[in-house]
Amino acid sequence: MSEVRVNLYEPEAGSYGEQDGPCPDPVKPQSCEASNPDLQGLQPAGHPSSADVSPSPSAEASGLLSLPWEMVTQIASHLPAQCVITVLPKVCHALGNVGKDSTAWQLRARRLIGHRAGFPVGPREDFDWPTACLEMEQLITCWTGQAHLLARQTQEDEEERDHIRQQPRAEEERGQGAEEQEDGREAEAEGAGVAAQEAVYGADEGMEVAIEGEDGEVQPIGGEDQMARLREELEERLDNAALMEEERDHRMMLDANDGQNAALNHQEDLADPRNLGNGRQEEMAQCQPPRSPSPPPALECITLPSGHIAQVNSVLLVGGEGAVCATGSRDWNVKLWDLQTGPNGMLLHTLGGQGDFSTHRGWVWCLASLGSLLASGGFDSTVRLWDLQAGGAERGLIRAGAAVLCLSCQTDVLLAGTFDKRVSMYDTRAAEPLVKSLRLHGNAVMCLAADDKYIISGSKDCTVAVYDRRAGKGLKKLQLSSYLLSMSHSGSEVWAGDNGGMLHSFSMQAGILKLLSQFDVGHTALVTGIHRSPGSLYTCSSDRTVKVHIPCAPPRTLCTLRHQAGVNGLSVDAGVLAVASGDVRVEVWRPRK
Repeated sequence: MSEVRVNLYEPEAGSYGEQDGPCPDPVKPQSCEASNPDLQGLQPAGHPSSADVSPSPSAEASGLLSLPWEMVTQIASHLPAQCVITVLPKVCHALGNVGKDSTAWQLRARRLIGHRAGFPVGPREDFDWPTACLEMEQLITCWTGQAHLLARQTQEDEEERDHIRQQPRAEEERGQGAEEQEDGREAEAEGAGVAAQEAVYGADEGMEVAIEGEDGEVQPIGGEDQMARLREELEERLDNAALMEEERDHRMMLDANDGQNAALNHQEDLADPRNLGNGRQEEMAQCQPPRSPSPPPALECITLPSGHIAQVNSVLLVGGEGAVCATGSRDWNVKLWDLQTGPNGMLLHTLGGQGDFSTHRGWVWCLASLGSLLASGGFDSTVRLWDLQAGGAERGLIRAGAAVLCLSCQTDVLLAGTFDKRVSMYDTRAAEPLVKSLRLHGNAVMCLAADDKYIISGSKDCTVAVYDRRAGKGLKKLQLSSYLLSMSHSGSEVWAGDNGGMLHSFSMQAGILKLLSQFDVGHTALVTGIHRSPGSLYTCSSDRTVKVHIPCAPPRTLCTLRHQAGVNGLSVDAGVLAVASGDVRVEVWRPRK
């Protein structure tokens, strides 16, 4: 490693510190400003002014600034991304330049994903390394802890189920033991009673009894000595019988208390699921030191109130910062929810025109938005437009001619993929909104992604097509072995999920779409939703799971959320995740405040 030192003082004329001087870093070409940060105000006390000091390598430097630049970037790669972006620039300009150095961010990304994974999957040119690292750190912090919590809850549920399965057997065994114990107690009580009766009535071989005479007086058979001996033996037997009775009563009382305590403890165990099925005795639990309470999870999950009466097919976070959620359902309605009011959100509006009993006349299948515009597409072959700033007021109606399966809002056009194999472009401001209808596929168009230059579409005919908007022509069509249902496009990468549970990654540069890799992340059915950003990857499937990944190659799965029904879609905005499932529920996961 070459040693590149940062000089604290202004160089002499002709040195690299001059505006026109050469850059001092012999390792890699970079700007002089990035390699030699402005360090005014950082001179140690007692040093002469910069005008009196030569920039020779022998000039003494101390502390962090004496380290090679490569070592400084290595140190900074271990600090939190938020610290590098917001704190270090305020400390000194030297470390502020670490946030501008691509190598430092690549070192950080390598530490986050591990040495065996590739990142990014697509092109490295113009890749947003700071944003990617920041997102990855936030994702790991939130979802790794959530995965541990879910695993612990799953284990407790398994233990509870095992305990419930073992309860009938344990009750049967306890019943048999209680019967045997009761029989023993009855025998013991019966023995004590017999002994007492024998003592009272003198039923003994060596004891003679008095008989009643003809005149009614009791006459002894033996003499005075014999009667005294009989009296002593009778008193001794009575004392012994009393002791046996007392001991028996005491023992039965103790057994009753033990049984009551056991019943109470059993009820407490049933009330506390953490104690179910653990098989530990109370004494062992008391010997263990008390555990400190676990910190609250970084995420909270809320379930929107039951507003739909059929499956929710599509969900979309709108309004920025995950403040409002739009849901589209097979009950023909689109609803808007305020996520910041109340513990579980609040219904704002059920969209629909005046006099309409529902938002659409068929299943609502897809949603898209841009700014204040919200578009909903349905099986009634229409795209309906709504104004979010006006409280969801109706803004327009587009007749698509076939069931609308996917939508994408761009700054100038609205794109719709339909069941009749077409991709249509609409101008939402015009009276006649249709701009162009493209026939790019041989079957229904299932998913769309676009930017201001290109349109990428996936169809049930197992093809992916690229259309150049400016040139007005199709560029390329890729043939796959499966068809895509969901797609996410950001930067130079395109990620998609297919009908077999696989993920596909593509690079997209200058209109050239290239398949990079296919990944198996554990989904076993249709991948119904996908969201990819520089540092995060979310997927959902009809196999009833939602998975959170680091978007490396292969993806690193941080957490798997399991549902009671298939998951139909997801939406992600500002770290907030909304999930639409087939059991008429919408879950929202968001950072805890």
